[in-house]
Amino acid sequence: MFYKEVNEIDLGETTIANIFIDIFMPMANGLYVKVYLLGYRQACDSSANPKFDNNSIAKNLNIPLSDVIDAWKFWEKKSIIKMHKNDGMNDYDYSIEFLDLKRFYMENMHINTTSIKSNSDSIVSVAENPSIRKMFNSINQIIGRYLDPSEKISILDIMNKYNLDPDMILYAYQYVKDKHGSARPVRYIESILRSWYDSNLYTPQDVENSFAVRKERYILYKTIFNELGFYRQPSKEEERIMDVWIDKYNMDIEVILEACSKSKNVSKPSVSYINGIIEKWKDKNVKTLEDVKILDEEHKAKTEKKSSPKNSTSKVPQVKTRYHNINQTFTNYSPDELEKLLQESQKGKFK
Repeated sequence: MFYKEVNEIDLGETTIANIFIDIFMPMANGLYVKVYLLGYRQACDSSANPKFDNNSIAKNLNIPLSDVIDAWKFWEKKSIIKMHKNDGMNDYDYSIEFLDLKRFYMENMHINTTSIKSNSDSIVSVAENPSIRKMFNSINQIIGRYLDPSEKISILDIMNKYNLDPDMILYAYQYVKDKHGSARPVRYIESILRSWYDSNLYTPQDVENSFAVRKERYILYKTIFNELGFYRQPSKEEERIMDVWIDKYNMDIEVILEACSKSKNVSKPSVSYINGIIEKWKDKNVKTLEDVKILDEEHKAKTEKKSSPKNSTSKVPQVKTRYHNINQTFTNYSPDELEKLLQESQKGKFK
């Protein structure tokens, strides 16, 4: 419980917008907050010493002037101040303009004053949750900087939109950092989370399991392509076709590889060509290598039947030649007559 003592003595007060306390102050280190508050007090006090400047802040806090300038540069990056270089040679001589935080949120968040208070209140309330606070701190470490207030609000919106736990948000940030080597905007993180959500992946373990499945599927793609003699990555369409073989047709990898072996005599094998074979096998309910063997034997039998003569008992027509005439001539003589002809022919040769 917190409460304030009532005192009639007026020593002056500086009103700080709750937006700064709730949203901006937690993201900065203590020194930057001190610099902001001291400068803001001077800006709000009409009776303040006009000679009070950045050197005065440095002396007041007992810090180097360069640290004061670094603090203003930090707040300028957060878009809540503007640094104006004064005339002269002094590189540290700046005038500081404090921007209106309410207007900043109305212009940059596109929400009304009620929503601003609601959002700032939500960050404060969730910051009381150790897991949320741990998540923001961990994200700061992953991206190498402090999250902007708008980023925190966006992250909370993503968690509510997709009903995600802090662990899932952290996993997405780490995944993107590992993949790209650097941080990405919240919108990119949301696109990753949305794709996981659409794929029914709601926890880091779900994503890990999905990655394992994809890795296994990648190995299958590579095995099929090696069998085809392809040494490249499959296209999206080729992946889709192979996914149909595996997921829709429930084809065993050995059967798919057997189909790939059918393309060895094809000059330009392709996934589409193999798909034609597998489509035929699917229609014939082929599931195993034994089924393929039976189908091949049936095809071989049909081919042999088509190539054999239709009537194997039919007589082959005989073509008459001069030898047939000789044979017929000799059959007209008796053995004695043939012997006599032979002797007479021999006598003529030895006269």
